[in-house]
Amino acid sequence: MKTKIFIDSDITKAETLPALFYKNSETFEILKEKLFLKSWQWIGDQSIIKKNSAYPITILDNFLTEPVLLTRSEDEKINCISNVCSHRGNILIDEPCKTKKIVCKYHGRRFNNKGIFEYMPEFDKTIGFPRECDNLHQFPLINWHGLLFVGLNPLFDLNQVLNQIEDRVGFLPLNKLCIKESLSKNYEIDAHWALYCDNYLEGFHVPFVHKDLDVVLDYENYDTEIYDYFNLQVGYASGEDDCFVFPKGHIDSGKKIAAYYYWVFPNLMLNVYPWGISVNLVEPQDMSHTKIIFRSYVFDESKLNLGASGDLDKVEMEDEHVVQNVQKGISSSFYNTGRFSPTKEKGVHHFHNLISDFINTQ
Repeated sequence: MKTKIFIDSDITKAETLPALFYKNSETFEILKEKLFLKSWQWIGDQSIIKKNSAYPITILDNFLTEPVLLTRSEDEKINCISNVCSHRGNILIDEPCKTKKIVCKYHGRRFNNKGIFEYMPEFDKTIGFPRECDNLHQFPLINWHGLLFVGLNPLFDLNQVLNQIEDRVGFLPLNKLCIKESLSKNYEIDAHWALYCDNYLEGFHVPFVHKDLDVVLDYENYDTEIYDYFNLQVGYASGEDDCFVFPKGHIDSGKKIAAYYYWVFPNLMLNVYPWGISVNLVEPQDMSHTKIIFRSYVFDESKLNLGASGDLDKVEMEDEHVVQNVQKGISSSFYNTGRFSPTKEKGVHHFHNLISDFINTQ
């Protein structure tokens, strides 16, 4: 398929991504460079890395498969550096360990725990050595209330996104977020990663797919707000219980809101509930297989499993069923594109616009 994709910026005229987008192997590969290497990726929380330690992570394993290394130095600063030796490309650290130095087990090249080159045996006669490129590549890292985000070669500033999110939800005790392992799991789905995001980005399907959720959400007031590199679906509650308690002067003061569903381009969801945040990361595996990482960070356990966050596993199973049906449907020889509901599918239109913008950027 041609690599240029056009999505009309006017939702009333626009058509969705063509079916071929989800089926073409060349396009799937192009997305690695055009979207994911130009994005930010959530990699976990700060509790995984201790002082004077090294923690290896593979970003989007089986897709980008980018090896990085988290380190925490004496000054408690968390760094994200390449886990690939600048000499011959050996993986430096295989398992989490406590260390102040990083030494390659192939030829002994040594770095400090910030990735700065220190020593290499048998290199005294090498001219013009060391150079800047002999240090390990440093990735920008953002620590937002303990949640860690790494920029690969990002085209936008995630701090601006997180600051706007904080403007809305900063009244919550985000500094008390703590991982809840019993509510954290991984899912596997036989569908293209973007189809999963398409489904997430609209509440249009809620009355048809999520009968129980539809009871607690006010479908008529369900709204989507569009920003530069993220969007927000506001889940209004149908009843009085299990809503946010807003401080005086908050933009949503007086409203019955059960959940904020934030999506950050291209593959991250931050679902904010009165009890905490459910982080969902969508990881492409191949064109028709996707892994979804669910991690729950809680600051008020007394509000768990209530309202819009009740039985999230059931909601996930319902979503996966319909998304896998769409995966089968786009294989039809008689389906190409659809149209958008201007009132209910603003988030999907925004997603498709961003995909076209990133793909068309040289």
